[in-house]
Amino acid sequence: MDQICIQGIQLACVIGTHEWERRLKQKLILDLVLEQDLSTAGHADQLEDSIDYAAVVDAVRGLAVESKFKLIEALAEAIAALILAEFSVTAVGVTVNKGAAVQGVKNISVVIRRHSD
Repeated sequence: MDQICIQGIQLACVIGTHEWERRLKQKLILDLVLEQDLSTAGHADQLEDSIDYAAVVDAVRGLAVESKFKLIEALAEAIAALILAEFSVTAVGVTVNKGAAVQGVKNISVVIRRHSD
């Protein structure tokens, strides 16, 4: 299946299970893989035959900024559900990078992939 990859979406949101984590917005970096047959878009060269990735980024940022999830797993699930519901994709991959959430570790991330029904 064809893919549109959106990498390095930077945002700040409330995330975490510890009380101190919930008092401030933390920086996260998201990567998305949107799967759809892109052959029509490739031939017609029209945005309406593809996925408006700026609209995807805006929708994801809007969800994340307003959210108050405890787990990055829950945020990833919500993002996948949003994209599947609002955009014409057959599957979506979501990676949420939390950075150095554990001492001595460069990055903690969750990677999920969900399909449309």
